[in-house]
Amino acid sequence: MANHKSSLKRIRSNNTKKIYNRYYSKTMRNAIRKFRSLSEKTEASATFVSLISLIDKNAKRGIIHKNKASNLKSKLTKKLNAL
Repeated sequence: MANHKSSLKRIRSNNTKKIYNRYYSKTMRNAIRKFRSLSEKTEASATFVSLISLIDKNAKRGIIHKNKASNLKSKLTKKLNAL
């Protein structure tokens, strides 16, 4: 167990950040999963913009790496154009 007051606070804040990061990463993964299951171009293009902004926000927050965000956006754009 931690002996210092600051290390106890660090443990608490890390747990809070872990829950926050898990929520946003799971939300992004679910949105990507829904987008990939779509088969109509009009419906897919409507959700595409919000999905891209969600990915960018997660990259900005440091939840995912910026290159991973770029790779995801590229793959999703290819999927949209293929419809």
